[in-house]
Amino acid sequence: MKTDLVTFKPPDEVNVIIGQTHFIKTVEDVYEALITSSTKIKFGIGFCEASGKCLVRHDGNDPNLEKMASDLSFKIGAGHTFVVVLKDAYPINVLNRIKDVEEVASIYCATANPIQIIVAETDQGRGIIGVVDGYRPKGIENDNDKKDRKEFLRKIGYKR
Repeated sequence: MKTDLVTFKPPDEVNVIIGQTHFIKTVEDVYEALITSSTKIKFGIGFCEASGKCLVRHDGNDPNLEKMASDLSFKIGAGHTFVVVLKDAYPINVLNRIKDVEEVASIYCATANPIQIIVAETDQGRGIIGVVDGYRPKGIENDNDKKDRKEFLRKIGYKR
């Protein structure tokens, strides 16, 4: 077995969700979950088929995001994994809808941070071992940091 590190830095205003699933209809079902979540959402989906033709299946409502998702899926190359690239929405807006898709087994990450996907490769194929999301903590928040966090959440409309 060998390991590989796949890196991805989402462009500004873009979030990524990476998960594990088990069936080819994932692309259509995740598309429906996303498109019905907001009238403004833009997204692309990539899905690594694990049998048959073993293609990266893809869809979306934004060609650039669709290409980004399918390219990242291909780089990861792990069977039955999917990538969703979002714009004009946050993962918090769609994550439960994606988790409710019957064939979705788990979520590895949902973030706008740079990520590193740790992939194991065997003679059979590839699988995600884990995801490094963002950076290591630099300290523990103080009262001013706490105040800033609370103000930020109110500024972007997630708290009153």
